[in-house]
Amino acid sequence: MSESYPFRFGGVVSTVIFRGELPRIGEILQREGQDFIVICDEHTEFLARRLASPSFEPFSPLVLPSGEENKNWEAVERILREAARRGLGRDGLFIGIGGGIITDLSAFAASIYMRGAGLVLIPTTLLAMVDAAIGGKTGFDLGGLKNFAGSFYPASAVFIVPETLEGLPEREWKSGMAELIKTAVLDWDPSALDKLEELDKLEEIEGQSGPALFKSSRLKEALAGAVRIKGALVEADPKETGTKRALLNLGHSFGHALESAAGLGKLTHGEAVAWGMARSCELGLELGFTPAERARKITGLLERGGYEIRVPHPAAPDKERFMEALSGDKKKRGGLLRFVVPGKKGAELVEYDSRVQSYLEVTFG
Repeated sequence: MSESYPFRFGGVVSTVIFRGELPRIGEILQREGQDFIVICDEHTEFLARRLASPSFEPFSPLVLPSGEENKNWEAVERILREAARRGLGRDGLFIGIGGGIITDLSAFAASIYMRGAGLVLIPTTLLAMVDAAIGGKTGFDLGGLKNFAGSFYPASAVFIVPETLEGLPEREWKSGMAELIKTAVLDWDPSALDKLEELDKLEEIEGQSGPALFKSSRLKEALAGAVRIKGALVEADPKETGTKRALLNLGHSFGHALESAAGLGKLTHGEAVAWGMARSCELGLELGFTPAERARKITGLLERGGYEIRVPHPAAPDKERFMEALSGDKKKRGGLLRFVVPGKKGAELVEYDSRVQSYLEVTFG
């Protein structure tokens, strides 16, 4: 059984497809084209090989090294060179199967290969399913800054197979859960956060570790909800030229600066975003946008999830280095930082002003 959620990003329709088993190459090519290259890392190579179809000759996936330190131009160039070696034309298809690093790299390479090739993504981590593979942002790290180089290039199809979460390490599970919390905050339905609290309680009641919940129907509902919310915001503002898509950056300005200050790869993206959401709650309280009860609910959920939300973060005690990274945030407008904070419902985009400056000076000065 499968469910599909089509979204229009500019002139491109991107369809998120939930299903119970991995698609096969034959099925994918019937939708998308003929020549293809499958990109994975050493953790997802076994899944990449399971894409083989009886009607197609065996294929060799391109296996990239894993880890944030390998999310660089060298990896992109390797994908491009291998696609050219295999004779892919402009109508060729890039298939990325893995976590956010693989989906970001595969999508960026596809976006510049012969000025744009076909793209299908199969995310295999919770973080990639709710964030990295959805919405068309691609990129790689440059100069110590997270995703500093990139493009907007939505995949024509994103296959989400929850069963690929089986065996996901606990830390990677938590990384994805942070993005689920973020999306629930953005939801105007106040019950969204309550449902995540129920999922947290279910874990405690059943005595399971997070990854064991990949079979939970509640988790699948949360995944579908996150996809719908993100898809709607991206559909309304595909390239973040307005204010809708920018709301997805809740916790990210602070979080990306933390990742850079700590050294890329030392913290997971979700760990950094969780910390950033706590800072966004503080800022929202300071500016009068975030009700105190809502801030307590969000930070309480983060604390129960085991996220570090203290200032300074133990992984990045140098506040000056953090502020340098924050000042380089690529989401600035007119040279000024912008932040997203929780509102009474959903979230609010706030511009840099004297009150924001005061908060930053007091907190990180």
